[in-house]
Amino acid sequence: MTGREDRRENDLFFTCSLIEYIARRTKNRRSVVVNLLGRTMIEKIYDLADVYHSDNIDTVSEDFIEKAAICEGSFDNVSAARFAVPSHWDIGKVYKRLVLGIAKEKKLPIADAVIEAYNSFVSDKIDDYNSSFYYEAPQNILNAYLEGRLE
Repeated sequence: MTGREDRRENDLFFTCSLIEYIARRTKNRRSVVVNLLGRTMIEKIYDLADVYHSDNIDTVSEDFIEKAAICEGSFDNVSAARFAVPSHWDIGKVYKRLVLGIAKEKKLPIADAVIEAYNSFVSDKIDDYNSSFYYEAPQNILNAYLEGRLE
């Protein structure tokens, strides 16, 4: 570990932030982006995050948009937001914490936990910027996922 955070956790943070960035650029639900990227590309992003992080995020995202053939969608939660929109880095951190919790609780590899997180009902709640769910304590978000419902 160097710095304030474990290197692999930082790699996951970048992976989740890139997914968010791609979803915003293509106006797709996060689950659509994750499913089109697939396990192999998610693993590649996670494994090479330290390299990708040094490059321009527009270039990196464009490369993955092309490789995964991600088309323009119609989901625009940024334009629909009535309040301040969290950055892709802010949402990346929310997902990173959720993915780590899922991986630990279900004993899953990170790529599988990423797919689980983004394909859960919790993802729709996180992506509703008109609610405050994404500001919830990380444990509350994980508990909602694990219990399959909001309290």
